Amino acid sequence: MVNKNIVIKKAKIADATAIKSILDEYANQRKLLARSLQYIIENIREFHLATIDNEVIGTCALKVSTVDLAEIKSLAVKEAYMKEGIGSKLIEAVLSEGKDLGVKEFFALTYVPDFFYKKGFIMIQKEDLPHKIWTECVHCPFFPNCNETAVILKN
Repeated sequence: MVNKNIVIKKAKIADATAIKSILDEYANQRKLLARSLQYIIENIREFHLATIDNEVIGTCALKVSTVDLAEIKSLAVKEAYMKEGIGSKLIEAVLSEGKDLGVKEFFALTYVPDFFYKKGFIMIQKEDLPHKIWTECVHCPFFPNCNETAVILKN
């Protein structure tokens, strides 16, 4: 376990390049959707960060989709810090923010459903999600043959 103090905080514009770097690692492996620097800057308020000594080591975003539903997305932790509970801390932060906003259900599209199952999420059919959430999917290299698993957490 990492002995250093992990800080979870909201992202700022100055963090956009570090967020992109972490996301690019996984996008290059086709494990998540690539995000442009412009996209990250425009949506910076959705992102949370995990840092150690001011180094960004993980990120996760919360996108409100409807009155009751929000998406957890862009969850990524630097490989050197995997299995340290950082992803869990990021999920806790975005769930807390979502609950404070009044969100009742949280979903994710993931290649690692077991991680989410441990957090109380259950698998659902992608077709059960509102159509408006698919607007970003057209940018995915796997569209329309998505092989991610849809999971949801209901309060």
